[in-house]
Amino acid sequence: MTFADAVAEIARATGRDLRYVPLTPEAYAQEQRVQGVPEEWVQLTVGLYEHVRSGGLASLGDGVRKALGRAPRDFSEYADSTAREGVWNS
Repeated sequence: MTFADAVAEIARATGRDLRYVPLTPEAYAQEQRVQGVPEEWVQLTVGLYEHVRSGGLASLGDGVRKALGRAPRDFSEYADSTAREGVWNS
């Protein structure tokens, strides 16, 4: 699932007009700096997101089952239940 896929699911679940706008790593880092994020954190998150974008987390594992003792749920189910709970209302 891409970031765009996740945002599309949240938009559907909430009925809101949400769109994912990709940023280059440089633009993302600059935006974080403008917001006052410490440079160590900027570099860490830029590296983590690059790992995600390059497919480093594309394979499925059993981490949810190991950590929570249950099968993972589909993201659309998560988005629906979270929207019903009002978590994204502001």
